[in-house]
Amino acid sequence: MDSSGINVFVAAYQQARDTGGWVRIAGAQESVLRVLHLTGVDALIPCHSNTEQALTV
Repeated sequence: MDSSGINVFVAAYQQARDTGGWVRIAGAQESVLRVLHLTGVDALIPCHSNTEQALTV
């Protein structure tokens, strides 16, 4: 994942937040999760191991 991918996640988060919605990440590869953690995006957007978990939180 590069900076453009991170920007997509952050923009989606901001738009969802501004309209009362939410964004969750499900089933991301370990390398993606590592980048999200290093950039702090995982503090904004919850990450889950699968879609079922993401939708039941």
